[in-house]
Amino acid sequence: MTENKTQVTGASADEFVAGVEHPVRRQDGLRLLDLMAELTGEGPEMWGPTIVGFGRVHYKYATGREGDMPAVGFSPRKASLSLYGLTIAPESAELLARLGKHKTGSGCLYVNKLADVDEAALIRLGYRYCTTVIHQA
Repeated sequence: MTENKTQVTGASADEFVAGVEHPVRRQDGLRLLDLMAELTGEGPEMWGPTIVGFGRVHYKYATGREGDMPAVGFSPRKASLSLYGLTIAPESAELLARLGKHKTGSGCLYVNKLADVDEAALIRLGYRYCTTVIHQA
């Protein structure tokens, strides 16, 4: 069985975010570090070179493939902020409708900048996911 490509690296998430070149992405990354730590009760971990993850979820597919992934996380990419683990919780469709300017795809939520979205709805998305997945695991 193959291992996941994206693994915890041990690198500093704080240093990664502080080194983000784009000033708005860097500021948003700093805010997300605080927000996601508060939501999960976990510290940040670097998953691969560009994903900041919080908490861990173990998964196992019917095929037998299994592994760990961040419960929630983000990556301040050049095109947008990629947010992970926020779109699959109960009530997410209702909250996404209130969120503001965003795109979704394949378990990801993409926003240009945090100023474009309703932070209360974003927090609620994270809270719903964390209480259903992390804190009940």
